[in-house]
Amino acid sequence: MRSTTTSSAAVLIVGLGMIGGSLAAALKASAYQGRVLACDRDPEEIAKGLEMGVIDAGGPELETWVAQSDIVVLAVPVLAMASVFERLAGCLGERILTDVGSTKGVVCEAAAQAFGALPTRFVPGHPIAGSEKSGVAAANPALYRRHKVILTPQPEADRDAVDQVRALWQGCGAEVLEMSVARHDQVLARTSHLPHMLAFSLVDTLARQDERLEIFRYAAGGFRDFTRIAGSDPVMWRDIFCANREALLGALDEFEAGLSRLRRAVEQGDSDAMLGTFDRASHARHHFETLLNQTSYQTMEARQVQYEVSPGGAVNGRIRVPGDKSISHRSIMLGALANGVTEVKGFLEGEDSLATLQAFRDMGVAIEGPYQGRVTIHGVGLHGLTKPAGPIYVGNSGTAMRLFAGLLAGQEFDTELTGDASLTKRPMARVADPLRLMGARIDTAEGGRPPLKIHGGQPLKGIDYDMPMASAQVKSCLLLAGLYAKGETRVREPAPTRDHTERMLNGFGYPVAREGDLAKLQGGGALTSAPIDVPSDISSATFFLVAAAITPGSDLVLEHVGVNPTRIGVINILKQMGADLRLENPREVGGEPVADLHIRHAPLKGIDIPVDQVPLAIDEFPALFVAAANAEGTTRLRGAEELRVKESDRIKAMADGLEILGVETTVYPDGIDVVGKGGDQPNYGGGQVDSLGDHRIAMAFTVAALRASAPIVIDDCANVATSFPGFVDLANRVGLTLVQTTR
Repeated sequence: MRSTTTSSAAVLIVGLGMIGGSLAAALKASAYQGRVLACDRDPEEIAKGLEMGVIDAGGPELETWVAQSDIVVLAVPVLAMASVFERLAGCLGERILTDVGSTKGVVCEAAAQAFGALPTRFVPGHPIAGSEKSGVAAANPALYRRHKVILTPQPEADRDAVDQVRALWQGCGAEVLEMSVARHDQVLARTSHLPHMLAFSLVDTLARQDERLEIFRYAAGGFRDFTRIAGSDPVMWRDIFCANREALLGALDEFEAGLSRLRRAVEQGDSDAMLGTFDRASHARHHFETLLNQTSYQTMEARQVQYEVSPGGAVNGRIRVPGDKSISHRSIMLGALANGVTEVKGFLEGEDSLATLQAFRDMGVAIEGPYQGRVTIHGVGLHGLTKPAGPIYVGNSGTAMRLFAGLLAGQEFDTELTGDASLTKRPMARVADPLRLMGARIDTAEGGRPPLKIHGGQPLKGIDYDMPMASAQVKSCLLLAGLYAKGETRVREPAPTRDHTERMLNGFGYPVAREGDLAKLQGGGALTSAPIDVPSDISSATFFLVAAAITPGSDLVLEHVGVNPTRIGVINILKQMGADLRLENPREVGGEPVADLHIRHAPLKGIDIPVDQVPLAIDEFPALFVAAANAEGTTRLRGAEELRVKESDRIKAMADGLEILGVETTVYPDGIDVVGKGGDQPNYGGGQVDSLGDHRIAMAFTVAALRASAPIVIDDCANVATSFPGFVDLANRVGLTLVQTTR
């Protein structure tokens, strides 16, 4: 056989129906350089393909056309593949073989039986695309564009063959993924085969009734949308159901169990159970939509988001930034564990907080919303959670993972906590180790990293724990575990950290005592629902505080910002640097102090940041480094080792970016020196910096452009949505010039 590359290989499509014909049409539309051949037992299909120009040649003689090809694609019905494999066994040689069958187990078994073993150059495949139409006349060159194609090669498969099949589908505009045969058949049984079976069954059930004409006449759009797929090829779907029988029956068992639960809820008038089912389904459907549109951190392929910020501008107006992420997380957690209904206002609808909300839905909690920041949580009590169907995904949120570890350690069921690629690099031994001292059984990945596997049913006991680092997440984790522990849990922190958990637990009627650096609670109590008004996040407000502080002519008011004493390090530091910053209209909402922050531009000066302020501003330092770059003199930070283990190494990431802009820095193991120029002229140049997927790094360099002499381009900004939805629009509204591109 001649040596070829994918772009010039002769492709033989066996079975010139709609699927095979669409592949041929897509190859032709992409100006494919190789010949496109077809083999089909129906001469009329071959003639139609030639007439349409989607194939170059073809006929019914399999062996004849295999001899002229380099890649053979089987596009025949699944149950017909066994006979084709038997014929190919004598003539395939070293050619690449692939298929388009929607079940892979039965296809691989048939291939292994025909060839004696799976050929190493056989790459099973399945394009996730289709139509109710059939035949080559229905061929659509755009059928696979922006659709997924799943390849299921064996571990011993020839990687050159896999790469060539991948390139073939990518040339048609498809997104190509790989997974195991077993996983493919399980996933497709649930997401494709079961829905088709239900659609066929529903239409058949209604068609058997005497009133069927009236029923169909008055059916609304929902009926048409759901049953559209029942118009698909019956023979093809019979073959698929037979071929993937075991996985389909498993999926059908799960569906029947869920339907029985819903039926009981309807019979008993259990409105909470119905709401829980409908709300989980509604939001799961929303997640599915975001997957299709690639607008979420849960996409199979991460989006590449880039910011380009023009230099100059001023910052003016009155704005309200999104709700506090820390309080939003805790409002869902404690509301779910409380007795009664908790109403939340100002909830942050960012992806991290939504992941926490979805996790509790998966554990059986009925949650309404969010709708414009309003969430209603139907609490199930401390012992009312149920085992989720799979791992709990918390996205990019270290807060969620660490707090979940504490509350899940006290449950009767096993759970697994997972997150995105960034989160899997972050240390979790800091919560796993003290939880083990309380009696929990927790497995971590190498180096104490996620995922966390938590074994339920372990009796917990209270401990007296001195935290080796100042961490509100560790403190909160242990206090939440303490709710389920026998005796008293006592946590001592080396420096003050945010106390949202203690305040909110007290607000829910669960006493937490504070004695200096010690927080303590007694296990075995209960939480009672309470309303929560989430203040604006001071971490999100920080970017605009710094923007106004460094930019001449700026005058900005940030409304309803949380000014918890354990979170105002950024305010104290900016004031020490000379910022014109005032707290107006101070008040308390739901146990949390809030105020409007009014800031005007004023010259800043470099300072030695007080060590006692470091834990009070740990998340705000990326923006504060930008303030330091615009201050007169050197700003010095020490005692901030924690910045090394955030979403990125924030000391190094900021130093690298500032160096690109021309700002002088010196990095230390626990801090950094930043040398600023001060004055009203641009203090540095532009350039392209990498945020390393860290939302705070991305937003900090966005603000830096206000005092740059040239544009700043920031890579890898998709995670900004995790903490600050609407950041781009708000930045442009107050005076920045920011353009976001996605690819």
